[in-house]
Amino acid sequence: MPRLEVRTYVFPTEDTSRVLKAVSNVIELSDAKPTESRDPYESYSVVTWTFDSLKPLEKLRALLRSQRVLDAARTSIEKGLWSGGVKFYLNKQAAYVGKVSFCSMEFGESPMGAITVIVLLEGCDPLKFLNWLAPRTKQGVPVEEEDQPC
Repeated sequence: MPRLEVRTYVFPTEDTSRVLKAVSNVIELSDAKPTESRDPYESYSVVTWTFDSLKPLEKLRALLRSQRVLDAARTSIEKGLWSGGVKFYLNKQAAYVGKVSFCSMEFGESPMGAITVIVLLEGCDPLKFLNWLAPRTKQGVPVEEEDQPC
């Protein structure tokens, strides 16, 4: 059964409600309760959501299609693909305004840190998941698109 973890950092200069809005603009969080952890030696906290399904990614899947960024998304997601799952990063500032933009690392490209998405594809084919989330396109039209992620 696949599992999903979404996490992001909240820095002292950030409004927590705005960070939560950024995440909820790209990932469906309606049923999830976040956990917040704080290292006593750091000034930031980490907010994490965990899911026992990939349903929350349907919002991201729809955004990739409506914003016509499937090829760019696929390239970014492929970089984090391994036999047991995938890990990728979304720009938090772009997510706040409802746009999808990928980062290649957790820190550096997105000044306030990225939204980290980790998908554990236990018992699922990683290529099938990739073809569900971000299929290849030909002249802007998805090809080899999967109906189900697993």
